[in-house]
Amino acid sequence: MRTDKVHVVVFSTLFPNVAQPHAGLFIRERMFRVGQFLPLTVIAPVAWFPFQSLVRWWRPHFRPAVPRREMQSGVEVIHPRFFSFPGFFKGLDGIFLALGCLPALWRLKRAGRLDVLDAHFAYPDGYAATLIGRWLRRPVTVTLRGTEVRHAATPILARRIGRTFGRADRIFSVSGSLRALALRLGVAADKVRVVGNGVDTSRFRPLPQLQARAALGIPAGARVLISVGGLTERKGFHRVIELLPDLRKRFPGLVYLIVGGASAEGDWRARLEQSVQELGLADAVRFLGVVEPDDLKLPLSAADVFVLATRNEGWANVFLEAMACGLPVVTTDVGGNREVVSRPELGTVVAFGDRAALLRATEAALEKVWDRDALRAYARENEWSRRVAELIEEFAALAPRTGASRRHAQAEGQTHG
Repeated sequence: MRTDKVHVVVFSTLFPNVAQPHAGLFIRERMFRVGQFLPLTVIAPVAWFPFQSLVRWWRPHFRPAVPRREMQSGVEVIHPRFFSFPGFFKGLDGIFLALGCLPALWRLKRAGRLDVLDAHFAYPDGYAATLIGRWLRRPVTVTLRGTEVRHAATPILARRIGRTFGRADRIFSVSGSLRALALRLGVAADKVRVVGNGVDTSRFRPLPQLQARAALGIPAGARVLISVGGLTERKGFHRVIELLPDLRKRFPGLVYLIVGGASAEGDWRARLEQSVQELGLADAVRFLGVVEPDDLKLPLSAADVFVLATRNEGWANVFLEAMACGLPVVTTDVGGNREVVSRPELGTVVAFGDRAALLRATEAALEKVWDRDALRAYARENEWSRRVAELIEEFAALAPRTGASRRHAQAEGQTHG
């Protein structure tokens, strides 16, 4: 590997680890592809406070133990600790995060392994990263992924986000709607670049539908809906479940596949299961749990329509993954959803909270004969390769003298070693 390549350090509190293997997979998917071309290290901080192990006596899954360091696909992932009291003082998370991670990043700088600090989410991650970037004199990029909409509605966090935007050297947004939010908060237009997520069409490809249904025990002639995501209120599985009694009047054998599990936002599985029982839908709803990305094409291929009645999204990778398997999408008009489902031949976008519109759109999608080839072609247009090229271009522009700066850092380290 050439020594003058930009060394990028990914900075995110939401990243997969041995204790939480499904956290932040979308960040790893994006940045490990960059890592195929540029040297990459990950700083994935872990929240900590004294005696938190005692909390696990009544909440076993609370902040599970994570090693200080691990290797993932040949990439070093470092897990510094930072003070964070659960549920309180969220306005201080950014400064505690910066202080907790500064030693690890200082060591990377001395080793010549920090040219660009690439943070994901504006707060607390981006806020902390821009502080560290100022302290260590390194450029910082911040990727907006959707939580910024909620945080911007809280005055103290909105101020933190504003400072993050002011200090960042470049802001990436995964959707145009998030770019618009940044502009409303005062960011100069030339500082924000939309770089959406992509899809791996070699991983997400359709299997024969009858074969997929047989593997899952689904009748060949049934109509099948599917949703994929963390089992939280935001994702809206309950909003789809509420439609099923009406949908089954028109499609008596309808099956609804729910793929996903607990996430950092919570776990609504028990509530969803209770709702299924109360509505008499036990024979219609299948909870498949968490499905590994390499295996997700099986339930997607078994379905007819992908539906996600979500409250908020940045850029939902899962829409492209569904389309790559030949599925149209029915979703809500929030975040970047309309940017992904951008044409009528790809699916339908309805107003959030309009139950009747969601019901009509889902019924129509189940009845329509879709051009599956067009759906897959659109997914191919959004392959990862173009997105990765854009990111590499930006990182290189931020560190034009990378080789010289690394040699200087290495010399500085030898002098002080």
